[in-house]
Amino acid sequence: MNPFVTYFQSLFSFLPTPNKGLCTVLMSFGFCGIVYAQDTKEISPFSVSGYLEAYYLYDFGNPGNHTRPDFVYSFNRHNEVNLNIGYLQASYRTGQVRANLALMTGTYANANLAAEPGVLKTIYEASMGVKISKNHELWVDAGIFPSHIGFESAIGAVCWNMTRSMLADNSPYFESGAKLSYTSEDGRWFVSGLILNGWQRIQRIEGNNTPAFGHQLTYKPTGKITLNSSSFIGSDTPDSLREMRYFHNFYGQFELTGSLGLIAGFDIGVQQQAKKSKSFDCWYSPVVIARYQVSEKLALAARAEYYADPSEVIISTGTPNGFKTFGYSVNADLALAENVLWRIEARSLKSDDRIFDNNGAPSGKNTLVGTSLSVAF
Repeated sequence: MNPFVTYFQSLFSFLPTPNKGLCTVLMSFGFCGIVYAQDTKEISPFSVSGYLEAYYLYDFGNPGNHTRPDFVYSFNRHNEVNLNIGYLQASYRTGQVRANLALMTGTYANANLAAEPGVLKTIYEASMGVKISKNHELWVDAGIFPSHIGFESAIGAVCWNMTRSMLADNSPYFESGAKLSYTSEDGRWFVSGLILNGWQRIQRIEGNNTPAFGHQLTYKPTGKITLNSSSFIGSDTPDSLREMRYFHNFYGQFELTGSLGLIAGFDIGVQQQAKKSKSFDCWYSPVVIARYQVSEKLALAARAEYYADPSEVIISTGTPNGFKTFGYSVNADLALAENVLWRIEARSLKSDDRIFDNNGAPSGKNTLVGTSLSVAF
């Protein structure tokens, strides 16, 4: 059976879902179809995979420009059938070398890579890696790859909810740089250190020559528990301003029963108020997601989340309390086929200030209903 198909089946078994970084590793190396030579039956190192995710979403605020609030990067178009993300990926893997090239399109790419110039907006991944140890899973990778932060991915089918959490939409989905990673022989530990071009940057911003750094530590004490710690240290401003940013993400994923799973995550970050300042602005975000497997094909999920950025480091509102928003959502997922997923979601957000558009008037609430259909191949 195609490993891509196998993964879709496992979507409903509550095995630990990979984080943003690991999601695409699985996409690259697990989803790809295995190609056999007709005569020798040997496994080819080359493979090709793809993903398409169409959606329709109705925002009851009815924004006139059809664009949802600017802190939303996935499923951000109102009252139109659109493509959230579609990509085609070619992969190469041997025991010593791995490489991936994936090009994408969709409203996610338009929104989340708006700051990148030209053709860089179309790159989902372009990376290569070399194994540097004969006896251990020790790799050096470089290029453009998915973020090492968080448990949600741009690929909706590997996430428990249709839309992304505020926590995910406002932390890096992708990054560029180099990383050294190690996976223990029993698969329980994954450790990596990274040097990056910046906070979700492919190309550095003008005037910034300060390298950024990160780490990731994942521990799986059992097949039912995943614990992850990820960090970022760097500046997303020109060196003349250099406001250092320190950020940490932690999450745990738990299989409580054969049908019930739980994810709990927490982001916290601080940033200097000015260059060399000892004063910092802080933001943070907790999120909890529960998912229940009703049957082999049907699953239900619920999410509660909060995002507090009073100093508007990440999300700018220009309001007295900054961005302080609570949200909850419920969704149902139906596997129409082994690689086809249909989803329905309702979501509500409530802010301390009137930061949302409600038929042309400011409002403290935002509500939506939406549906999506995805296919992986």
